[in-house]
Amino acid sequence: MKLMIDRRIKFRHIQCFVEIVRQRSMKNAAERLFLTQPAISKTLKELEEIIGCDLLVRNRGGISLTRQGEIFLHFAEMSLAALQQGLDGVEQIGLGGKVTLAVGALPSVAARLMPEVAQEFSELAPEVTLRITDGPHGYLIDLLRHGQLDLVIGRLGQPETMKGITFTQLYNEYVEFVVRAGHPLLDDPDMHRIGEWTVIFPPEGSAIRPLVERVLIAHGVGEIPRKIESVSGAFGRNFVRMSDAIWIISTGVAAKEIADGSLVRLPFDNAITSGPVGLMTRPDSQPSPAGEIFRMAVDTVLSRPLD
Repeated sequence: MKLMIDRRIKFRHIQCFVEIVRQRSMKNAAERLFLTQPAISKTLKELEEIIGCDLLVRNRGGISLTRQGEIFLHFAEMSLAALQQGLDGVEQIGLGGKVTLAVGALPSVAARLMPEVAQEFSELAPEVTLRITDGPHGYLIDLLRHGQLDLVIGRLGQPETMKGITFTQLYNEYVEFVVRAGHPLLDDPDMHRIGEWTVIFPPEGSAIRPLVERVLIAHGVGEIPRKIESVSGAFGRNFVRMSDAIWIISTGVAAKEIADGSLVRLPFDNAITSGPVGLMTRPDSQPSPAGEIFRMAVDTVLSRPLD
């Protein structure tokens, strides 16, 4: 049975335990924490009673850890370090220094998720400048590798493009076939007919290109004669509204227009286009306080229903 964190464990319990181990003496730990020796002994006893085992052995040689104490010490020190990092981050941001967080966002994320994340982030860290760069997968990953971006948020790319990149999944997203309201294909939706019109198609190097090719092959759709290759949300929205073009794009890019009815999703089977969207970072980079706050903002937004 997994033990749950007991709410009776307080910060003072963790702090006293770690300091006793570091000083290897009750007396010295009490002096460091400006406590009396009986007070620190009582705090340690409370912690051991809550956990239900001895953490330290007291003898003439001083203090030694039990096996349970060794395990608990490792995580207690990690907890204190994480708390200190958080306090440092709050202090750094509160000083009003010029802190900038550079984030890359793939088109579907830039259109659907980033506006809410940016608003949440600005409330959590108003002194930090958030610099957002959007673009295709390959372009953003290259900027990330060269240190021009702190992180990228978007679809997981092909294995060869993800070498040396850490990916943390957030949610799954589909590729959609989108047209203007009143498009003639809506009367008789058939994927084999998309070649009758101009198709806005994801270019080579985009994260969704292999998924689109896979779904077309699965449905027996051959070469598309008239293509415009682009993942630009601004171009796609405007061009599809003014023409009979078919736009193949990630759900998030056109989500707002689909919701208000100005664009319509074609009822094609797109199940195999499902792919993970997540945060991408360099494994050698340490998360900054601003970066951790950004992750908090993302988690907060994703805890709400996505439109």
